[in-house]
Amino acid sequence: MSESTATSSSVTLRCPFCLTLNRLDLGAGGRPVCGKCRKPILVDRPVRVDGEDFEKLISEAEIAVLVDFYADWCGPCKMMAPILDDIARERTGELLVAKLDTDRSPEVARRFGIQGIPTLILFRGGEPVARQTGALPRPAIEEMLAT
Repeated sequence: MSESTATSSSVTLRCPFCLTLNRLDLGAGGRPVCGKCRKPILVDRPVRVDGEDFEKLISEAEIAVLVDFYADWCGPCKMMAPILDDIARERTGELLVAKLDTDRSPEVARRFGIQGIPTLILFRGGEPVARQTGALPRPAIEEMLAT
């Protein structure tokens, strides 16, 4: 993999174990680990973000980020979870799938005008480029990702 390809897939994520922010190069291959506690940061599945880390993730990501605005009690959100798990695994390094709980981060939900969940927003270069609300089948999500 060329250096330009590797440097074009960096994201900043918080370690779920020690809560340290890490700048990760997802194009480097292998499984990234926390620079402080050395535990794995699993990016081959949707990563949970909160309002504190959301802006940093979106603004600094050098790859597309698909954010699932959801709530734990939401039935349609639970129906979409396996689809998003598959997409995160299949597109590791080219797309990051993130989940933001709208009950725990209502300020971010308000900022993006989230009125129904699940809502998916695709970000590229820090800007929203596509948005869908409601439970979607995989082909509709794939179409959205092609935007």
